[in-house]
Amino acid sequence: MAFQNPENEQIRDILLKAKTIAVVGLSDSPDRTSYGVSRAMQQAGYRIIPVNPNVTEVLGEKAYPSLAEVPDEIDIINVFRRSEFLPGLAREAGRTNARVFWTQQGVYDEGAAAHLEQEGCTVLMDLCIKVAHSVLVGPSGK
Repeated sequence: MAFQNPENEQIRDILLKAKTIAVVGLSDSPDRTSYGVSRAMQQAGYRIIPVNPNVTEVLGEKAYPSLAEVPDEIDIINVFRRSEFLPGLAREAGRTNARVFWTQQGVYDEGAAAHLEQEGCTVLMDLCIKVAHSVLVGPSGK
């Protein structure tokens, strides 16, 4: 059976319950999509944890080189990396306490999704978290 994202009601519930989003591939450049999306989610009330070995801080938050090095509880892992990196990221995510793995538009890998679902994670792929939040939760935030 082909991968399918959860229904809108479940996505809305995920967004309402989440407090912390670890953003894999978050750039410190305001011109990058990862920065704009993460800034919007931060402004909506979420704590953003940057995961990128090439930066030390983004959006006023300490960055970590990998998911394994994030010491805090993670509600959602949001991925801004190319699809070819998803199998490795799925294995790494499975070793965290995060129960939601979310990839941005254009990022998709059925094998990674299957692995994460077997680990008990909810997987969303090829879907912008900022757009989903705007449509399902609203611009007023959480």
